[in-house]
Amino acid sequence: MSVWGLYRSALAGQWRGGLVLLACSVLESAPAFLSGRLVELAVDEGFAADRPGTGLRWLAVFGLVAVIGALGSRLVWHQLGKVVEPLRDALVTAVVRGVLHDPSPPRNQPDASGVARITQHVEVVRDATAGLLVQARGMVVTTVAALAGLFTVAGSLALIVAIPVVVAVLVFACLLPSLARRQRALALADERTAEVAGASLSGMRDIVACGAEPLAALELYDAIDTQAKAAVRVARSGAARTVVIATGGFVPLLLALLVAPGMVKDGVLTAGAALGALVYLATTMQPALRGLASTASTVVLRLIVALRRLAETAEAEPEPDGTAEPTGTAIYVRDLTFSWGAAAEPVVRGLNLHLRPGERLAVVGPSGIGKSTLAGLLTGMLEPQGGRVLLGGAPVREVPAAVRHRMVALIPQEAYVFAGSVRDNIGLFAQTAMDAELCAAATAVGAEPLVTRLGGLDSEIGHGTLSAGEAQLIALARVYASDAGVVILDEATSHLDPPAEARAERAFAERGGVLVVIAHRLSSALRADRVLVMDGKETALGTHLELMDRSTRYAQLMHAWAPRLPLPGEQFFERAPE
Repeated sequence: MSVWGLYRSALAGQWRGGLVLLACSVLESAPAFLSGRLVELAVDEGFAADRPGTGLRWLAVFGLVAVIGALGSRLVWHQLGKVVEPLRDALVTAVVRGVLHDPSPPRNQPDASGVARITQHVEVVRDATAGLLVQARGMVVTTVAALAGLFTVAGSLALIVAIPVVVAVLVFACLLPSLARRQRALALADERTAEVAGASLSGMRDIVACGAEPLAALELYDAIDTQAKAAVRVARSGAARTVVIATGGFVPLLLALLVAPGMVKDGVLTAGAALGALVYLATTMQPALRGLASTASTVVLRLIVALRRLAETAEAEPEPDGTAEPTGTAIYVRDLTFSWGAAAEPVVRGLNLHLRPGERLAVVGPSGIGKSTLAGLLTGMLEPQGGRVLLGGAPVREVPAAVRHRMVALIPQEAYVFAGSVRDNIGLFAQTAMDAELCAAATAVGAEPLVTRLGGLDSEIGHGTLSAGEAQLIALARVYASDAGVVILDEATSHLDPPAEARAERAFAERGGVLVVIAHRLSSALRADRVLVMDGKETALGTHLELMDRSTRYAQLMHAWAPRLPLPGEQFFERAPE
């Protein structure tokens, strides 16, 4: 569903609140509709007829009607939250899903523009909708009621003053497209500034290390300058709007002041009718028209621009689910190629790989070389530009999502722990598991002391209550307790000490199935059946001893980690004790 459709359906779902707002509008319109008529009666039947008591009684009725209108306005505020808050929740859900399903998300840093869409654009939609329901709705009701009252009190005068009002409204309508474009440019500039600032702040260490402070500052200055220029253009458009609306609001009042005395003199209007018409124009219609135009050029434009921006980045239509049925958990990789963009160098190029159940593969290479990208390709989260990844003989992206999620588990470096009990966290993918099975999973990966210290499976935890290493232990136990036949540890033990890391990897190896370890420490390569070395343009696959003999890159990595290991072509001799 599009954002526009979601917006309409969310509002339509609050139809009871809409009916209440409609009833409140009837109460609010009473002062606008009756003000001029009551003033006319107070003058013609009271003060002008030398009956001040009657005039005061009509003015008292006017005061009572004003109280009724105020009651209607008060009821609107009581009902407002029931309409706009469900709308906000629906839009935030759509935006978050869109960010999570973004095919090209920011890598290794927060999505600052996505945060801006949630904290700025969604709030703009919420506030603008509330403004429309309170201000624009009230002003439309007031304007319509005032015009209706004016025609009932002074129809001949109403025809004269309507011309400048119509002209002003038409000119204002012609300005709206330009206002919308400038408001959209400002929204995009705000989002760009948030994105650039977020990237600079999160990557400050790398910027300083590379000496790129001037470039980062220049990019940020450019974004801020563009944002400032867009804001100035919006302000100028607002000034032009003010002139047009002032013309449409004050010219009718001036015409009435010029024409009404002659009509009274000719007997076309009574003095009370003329005064009532001025009341409609000066105290009701002119302020309402000015406020309505202000709302349309600010609130409505901001609403339209924000909704369009959300529609561009919200969740796309879901792709059809796959129908392929895998037979087993073996992974076949054929000529796999992937790059982050059409002009970018592939991070995975022509890779061939076959992983059988019970086999353990370690993936090593420099940071940022594409190891996590390979994990995304193996799990079907990323679509390659070339080659295939088969899970049990079926293309991994054509396997039904529910089946793939049950068969394949990926644990990232930043472990996910949610607020709830230890049982809920460990048993997330094993809903029918008994407590004994969950405890066995915790024991296998080395999380038993942590569970005991926390107070057992019933204890409540959250991400803020655990250290990074403790969160990784909970995540490891969770996947161990699941039915996943393919487990990928993407530096999932980076916050554990080496003995704890070795225990966790050994537990998954003994568990069975395919195990892929994106190595945080090179010791993982020594424990693996085979090792995949990723080095940009080339990859090497083999056992540890094979790679030490024929892969210079792997041998250099190992030698840097353990200097006593030999380089290719060398032999390693233990020094005999003297």
